Amino acid sequence: MRIAHAFDWLADHVVPAQLDRFFTHLDPQWVQEALTATGTATLRRRRLPAEQVVWLVIGMALMRNDSIERVVAMLDLALPTSDGQSPAKSSLTQARSRLGEDPLAYLFVVTAAAWAAQSAERHTWRGLRLYGVDGSTLRVPDSPENRAAFHGQPEGGRAGGAYPALRLVALMALRSHLLSALIVADYLTGETTMWKQLWHEVPDDSLIVVDRGFLVANDLTQLVRAGNNRHWLTRAKSTTQLKTLERLGRNDSLVEICLSDQTRRAYPELPERWVVRAIRYQRRGFKPSVLLTSLTDPARYPARELVDLYHERWEIEGAYDEIKTHMLAREEAIRSRTPVGVRQEVWGIALAYNLIRLEMERAAAELGVAPTRISFVNAMALIKYAWVASSTLPIAPGTIPKRLLDVRRQMKLLLVPERPGRSYPRAVKIKISNYPRKRSATMRHAK
Repeated sequence: MRIAHAFDWLADHVVPAQLDRFFTHLDPQWVQEALTATGTATLRRRRLPAEQVVWLVIGMALMRNDSIERVVAMLDLALPTSDGQSPAKSSLTQARSRLGEDPLAYLFVVTAAAWAAQSAERHTWRGLRLYGVDGSTLRVPDSPENRAAFHGQPEGGRAGGAYPALRLVALMALRSHLLSALIVADYLTGETTMWKQLWHEVPDDSLIVVDRGFLVANDLTQLVRAGNNRHWLTRAKSTTQLKTLERLGRNDSLVEICLSDQTRRAYPELPERWVVRAIRYQRRGFKPSVLLTSLTDPARYPARELVDLYHERWEIEGAYDEIKTHMLAREEAIRSRTPVGVRQEVWGIALAYNLIRLEMERAAAELGVAPTRISFVNAMALIKYAWVASSTLPIAPGTIPKRLLDVRRQMKLLLVPERPGRSYPRAVKIKISNYPRKRSATMRHAK
């Protein structure tokens, strides 16, 4: 099953109703149900059964700098043998191949939707659940299979990137960083194309905060029409043409977005007049900006609060940084050299990230602070160490996440100070090397 079609796949299958089990941990029974629903349950006794391989993939995300063999050993995932030998590396590769991506996809799609929905409900703004949507890229190992599936990343006008790359688009609960949904495609697929697959994952009574790259008339009007009380907030592009219709207050107006004839021809179902609200503002040290939103009631949704709210959009950028910089240790690429392995690994990374964020949110609730006040780096380290320590105890690997409840008490020591007025300037931190780039054999032969 392709990741991009995970939601269509789930719609055709029966999903168990006891979602509350996921609110505390990944119950072993749910792992077994995921394996059964996707036809990947282990039918005969193996040294590394399918349910253990699920935990192996999640463990690989938490233990980025450890080999897969070491992850198996540290988490005590393999069944014991009479001679006490560890599984061969080839057998681990075969176990992952047998498992495929479907069970991890099943677990992520179901748990992410449940966890994020509960979280967004706990952190509403004026009765609206807050979500963010944004995209990023992730490098994958340079194998012929990966390059064919994901394509190279263009850099500086050259023939292709040093590594193949995939593109991610995530729907995230803004105030807890819990991923609600994730779409993965090859690098050449655009973010706005991928974003359309997330429309039906957006709940009613919600506000989606996006950057101006997602200011697409047909997409945003469809988003509002397809649900009940669903709204959006973004920034106008420099080319956006606005016609003022009514003054709502200082720097606050109802406007009509003037759509081009080309857009009208491409999307004849668009309304004759696209009326939205425009809020003009300027922050010290920045150029003047215009926010556009479908929230047109100035009394119910004050302009100043919307300005502050828009800048919470950067929380999803922070989530990508937590995954790429801290979970993946800024390595050039993830591990897997096959497309199925890559997608399986991405699901495992997303599951591990949500498990960490879920525990951080619970620790924050006990302290009465926002989830963003808990240190992700230190929380991840505590959970990783607790998970490894659990492997020395006589318990099943599937019950390991239950011990994270004990870790939550230690997370109270991980409180970071409030950072009011925090900004996110764009800057280059590492100079590009003057050395010539090393090209793969595939790229050299293509010239």
